Amino acid sequence: MKLSFKNTLASAIVAFAFTFSIAAQNTDTKSAALLDALETVNGGYKKLSTKKDVEFTYVYDNFEKGKDVSLERHIFNGEQSWASYSQHDLNVLPGKKGTAVQSLVDGIPALTLEGKAITDPKAIGGTKFLREVNFYWFAMMYKLKNEGANYKFLGTEKVGNITYDKVSLTYSSDVTKKEQNDEYILYFNPETHLVDQFYFSLPAWGINKPVLKMTLTYETIDGILVSTVRKGFGPDGSPMGVFTFSNVKFNNGFKKEAFLLK
Repeated sequence: MKLSFKNTLASAIVAFAFTFSIAAQNTDTKSAALLDALETVNGGYKKLSTKKDVEFTYVYDNFEKGKDVSLERHIFNGEQSWASYSQHDLNVLPGKKGTAVQSLVDGIPALTLEGKAITDPKAIGGTKFLREVNFYWFAMMYKLKNEGANYKFLGTEKVGNITYDKVSLTYSSDVTKKEQNDEYILYFNPETHLVDQFYFSLPAWGINKPVLKMTLTYETIDGILVSTVRKGFGPDGSPMGVFTFSNVKFNNGFKKEAFLLK
């Protein structure tokens, strides 16, 4: 069973990131206060968007299954996205050699391998999904107040030396248009007001309870709190992957036209 959890990590990551693009609809007073406190600390999406754009190196390390290593570029206004993959064992043309480049400009995906256009519908669909996912992985803690999610305070739990405030995050089917929606338990640090870790479910893979775990480590870069290291764990605590952002640079002057692939 441990192996199956490891093998579904990629799907778990993208499922989590996607659901955070839909956002807060119903919440109780305590949960709302925790979300407000987080926004006070990180400034919310309004502050992030003042940086105009971002570039970083993303290493998606799934251990024995391999790595995806990409140079990521994102424009916050319009959520335009581009990436060049120097290594792509997992999510982008696995098994193919050469540099793969993805883009998503005004919602239209494109993909090349060694400069040659890839038109396979499955690969193009995966490109759109991954470009959206990687953007949300970077920005998700700045987007928790968007429309669509439901929050409920679950009390506190001590982890190590910290007593966390726990908040359940679920989704309404009338918004997501899904029969089963992913569930999360967010752990808010009462000192920093950041989410240090969360548990999540993955109904698409038969994991119907939030038993998968992700921890987050933050750095302040140019005044922005970035979760530069995330670590995934299975229900038994076994490591499932490490996902890192490095060389993060804001305000690069990117234009969406430069993201178009020729």
